Amino acid sequence: MNASHDYQRVYVWEQPVRWFHWINAASITALGVTGWLIAHPPGLLNSGEASGSFWFGWVRFVHFAVGYVFLANFVFRIYWAFAGNKYASWRNFLPLRKTQIRQVWNVLKVDILQSSDQPVHTLGHNSVAYFTYAVTGLLTVFQIASGFALYASMSSSPFPQLFAWLVPLFGSEQNLRLFHFAALWAFIVFTVIHVYLVFYHDYVEGHGVLSSIVGGWKFMEKHKIADAEATGLSGLPARQKEPVTPPANPKPIL
Repeated sequence: MNASHDYQRVYVWEQPVRWFHWINAASITALGVTGWLIAHPPGLLNSGEASGSFWFGWVRFVHFAVGYVFLANFVFRIYWAFAGNKYASWRNFLPLRKTQIRQVWNVLKVDILQSSDQPVHTLGHNSVAYFTYAVTGLLTVFQIASGFALYASMSSSPFPQLFAWLVPLFGSEQNLRLFHFAALWAFIVFTVIHVYLVFYHDYVEGHGVLSSIVGGWKFMEKHKIADAEATGLSGLPARQKEPVTPPANPKPIL
């Protein structure tokens, strides 16, 4: 990348989006670790009384409790997709514009096919990232619904019972549990690719991708910001208010 001092500092990720990201990352990590232990409980020898060894019960408790946090955080992000700025808007996650589809191809040529050395500059996520997050959002809905469906048989709370219909839909709890556990691997694969691409784009573009999720700010050349705003590919294009032109010869007030 050519050196340039004509950069502009832009506030992209609002604080609620950053909180959502890190709470989501911590929740997925906790759910993944405890979910793995629930699916593959290790045989631990203990010379003490059984009543003094409740570690697996705590593993299950953490898994269920974090599941509620995961749900609340996801619901909040849906709300912020309507209340937040243009970079967080729900419209970015849907292929509504031809420019988004064209950008998908341009990003794939750089990140996947390695057939182009011209990085795609955006202030928000690029279209591939937005669409990928939309898919992980659907996967999140399935994990939440299937998790509470599996919890319904051992809980007297009315909320998990709302999802109990999923068990007969999949044939049995064991079948649903297999899909629930398989989705964990989808999150693991996504996380590995996500972390790699964040570091890759931060190195190639130099726009503060990595630090932006901490402070919210990104950096881009001023002329590229103008281009992105014109095409609407850095979030939704800003609405321009039409200037109010005063009358040329106002009549005197009598």
